[in-house]
Amino acid sequence: MTSSSHDDTAITSAAGLIRHWASATPDAPMLTHGGITRTWAETYDRARRVARSLAEAGVEPGSRVAFLDRNSIEYFEVFFGCALLGAVSVALNWRLAPAEMAAIIEDAGAEVLIWSSDYDDAAAIIRSTVDCVSTWVPITGYDAWLQPDRAEADDPGFDAGDDDVVTQLYTSGTTGLPKGVMISGKNIETILSEAVRVFTITADTVSMVAMPLFHIGGTGWAISGMSQGGHSIILRDVDPAEILRLISTYRITETFIVPAVLMFLLATEELATTDVSSLRTIFYGASPISEDVLVKSMAALGCNFAQVYGLTETTGAITSLMPEDHDPNGGRANLLRSAGRPFDHVELQIRDTDTGEVVAPGVVGEVWTLSNQNMLGYWNKPDETAAVIVDGWFRTGDAGWMSDDGYLFLHDRIKDMVVSGGENIYPAEVENALLAHPGVADAAVIGVPDDKWGETVKAIVVRSPAGASQDEADLARDIMESTRERLARYKCPTSVDFVDVLPRNASGKILKRELRAPFWEGKSRNIS
Repeated sequence: MTSSSHDDTAITSAAGLIRHWASATPDAPMLTHGGITRTWAETYDRARRVARSLAEAGVEPGSRVAFLDRNSIEYFEVFFGCALLGAVSVALNWRLAPAEMAAIIEDAGAEVLIWSSDYDDAAAIIRSTVDCVSTWVPITGYDAWLQPDRAEADDPGFDAGDDDVVTQLYTSGTTGLPKGVMISGKNIETILSEAVRVFTITADTVSMVAMPLFHIGGTGWAISGMSQGGHSIILRDVDPAEILRLISTYRITETFIVPAVLMFLLATEELATTDVSSLRTIFYGASPISEDVLVKSMAALGCNFAQVYGLTETTGAITSLMPEDHDPNGGRANLLRSAGRPFDHVELQIRDTDTGEVVAPGVVGEVWTLSNQNMLGYWNKPDETAAVIVDGWFRTGDAGWMSDDGYLFLHDRIKDMVVSGGENIYPAEVENALLAHPGVADAAVIGVPDDKWGETVKAIVVRSPAGASQDEADLARDIMESTRERLARYKCPTSVDFVDVLPRNASGKILKRELRAPFWEGKSRNIS
């Protein structure tokens, strides 16, 4: 670990970010939530008070500090307070059951838990089960904990080195137990240095922080949006009407949202009457999007769209499909199905899932990546780390292929692939075909057991208003027939189930494992 006085001209760390802008533009707005706005100087003052209170509680550089709440201003005060001290912030997934939260706290060895009153019951259960936490700070007592009657707190002066852990974000656990992804000083420095070029962030950016902050799409995007000293508007919960109100009220210029939110916005009546003219670019990603939803969103919101692809383990986005590639009526309309090209500092390869050898353009394999955005590793899990980081390359577990001109086309998680009669079927391709049907509002594709082929394709569909009035059996037949017009027969669903809503995690990804479970109970499914 390193400690040094900060350089106001170079922003290379989370601590350096708030130090710089609190000095350069102290009175400029930094954070707004629920009618409260904090300037850069005010947030820096409160972050220093967090650091002092943590230090007085025995927290040292490298200690873990857990935070449990929805998106809030306090999260950033704690995040930056930890950064100033060298402690490691651990944002808890508030959607988890208390026992799952407790398991993450124990895994991290967190010494402090800060939580909001919305989670008092969870905190009580956690308190009865974990041994590592010595300091408990409810948000109702948080302001007092900052000791406002005392003089200003000094800045501890810590600056993260390349291999210092800044924050520890836990994977969403769609394929297993959550793992603590160690995001390093080098990772954060790369986000800060690339924000202008990759995300077109400028000094006048008004960023909407809409993703959950326990997700890299929340914290990573927020740091990017702040990088040039702009104003961040915090959305506590995903509410389409509130999103539109914030865009209009605060003149939002950039944001990152998941495709499911775009679907919600398209179905919101207020969209037709809301002034969204301030929007410059909407970045979207974290889960597949149908061309229909994308094209309709582009028309309705009238701004640039850019798709990004990345993982928690890559500190967020490593590729982008830029606005100029969003041309549904042009000769390259096929690019709307692409995740774009890798950033300049990122290397991508597609490798054979069995041999690890690089495959030719157009051949599907596993996406591997090498860059300064790759995580340090999984906390206290050397075997799991060694399985995914090979000679510095990170194995994403995602299946995809590269075009001759360097565009990445994703299919699915390797484990979500359906293997039917020896043929590999990638659900995203089938889902895209399903979503083109007017009777389908949302869709997921899974593999279910089949005596003849081993697995066969099942579609699980949420009906659109147009499909709701149709008999289910007739609609199912119509959907299956329509996919046969778009896809090879072996890829097409052999059955369709209808549900009211698809289960998703906080990043918008469909929980395929949860959908598969009832069909595979007592059976073995060997997908590596």
